[in-house]
Amino acid sequence: MPVNSAAENVLATIGTVLWTGQLIPQVWKSYRSKSTDGLSPWLMFIWATSAIFLGIYVIVQNINIPLIVQPQSFGALASLSWAQCLYYEKKVTGRTCVIIYILYLAIFGGFEAGITYAVRGVKKGNTRPLDFIGVFGGIGIIVGLLPQFWEIYKRREVIGISLIFMTIDTTGGIFNALSLVFKEKFDGIAAMSFIGVAVLDSLVLLCAAILNPRAKRRRAREQAAAGEDAMGDMETGGSSTVEDKSPAADPRQSLAVTVNGSPLGAESSETEKAQRSPTPTHAGSAEPPTPVSAESTSTAYCRMTPLSALHK
Repeated sequence: MPVNSAAENVLATIGTVLWTGQLIPQVWKSYRSKSTDGLSPWLMFIWATSAIFLGIYVIVQNINIPLIVQPQSFGALASLSWAQCLYYEKKVTGRTCVIIYILYLAIFGGFEAGITYAVRGVKKGNTRPLDFIGVFGGIGIIVGLLPQFWEIYKRREVIGISLIFMTIDTTGGIFNALSLVFKEKFDGIAAMSFIGVAVLDSLVLLCAAILNPRAKRRRAREQAAAGEDAMGDMETGGSSTVEDKSPAADPRQSLAVTVNGSPLGAESSETEKAQRSPTPTHAGSAEPPTPVSAESTSTAYCRMTPLSALHK
């Protein structure tokens, strides 16, 4: 490809604008939902750290102004999202998170400035330190997405991470990689990080397109099954209530008190007949019958007998 500074800067500017604000949807999503569940804090921490090395590399290489600005904003937003993970998921206090964020930015700027001057001093005749810094930063950006794939695997869906952020990140990586094509010398190390991020972000979007509908159907089936179980429990409870109120279960129709082996009603009838019948007065008569005493009834025992026997 011919060298074209205008095309290089236009493509790099588009990529930088996208990559500068790529994490804003993620930060906003976490803030609105008050949760970072499903978003790997390691992703943001590794990206924030890798941005330091990418910033050193693009400054020393003097690639172009947009690509020099991009790692700085990217690192600041990634570290902010990491602080949100600490606050919402790890339950770190807000004041502590603010202190951590400010300290991280201070270390971020101081370390980058110091290493940049150090590498510039040894760049002539020895490019290995700069190459190491560039490769390390590029690998960090790519490896940082692996913990996010683990979160996706555990939940069997893509949650917590903003799909708008992933889309912007993919597009920005493509434009940044294309801008390198129009440079006088193609920078393979920078292209590695841009292309690697675009590929892995595309895989996250693909996982969301496949897994999220499946997860939605799975939850619908689980809710339907839970509703059927609840209805079954209600029906079982209702039938038990009906059985308890049935006539056969009425204790007044299944229990009766018996005295000395005979129904209480029959004993009472015999006692009444004895009281109504006249007492014999002839001399040869036997001893008058002994009426049923209260003592005999006090020693009576109860047993189960049908209530219908009381009415015979």
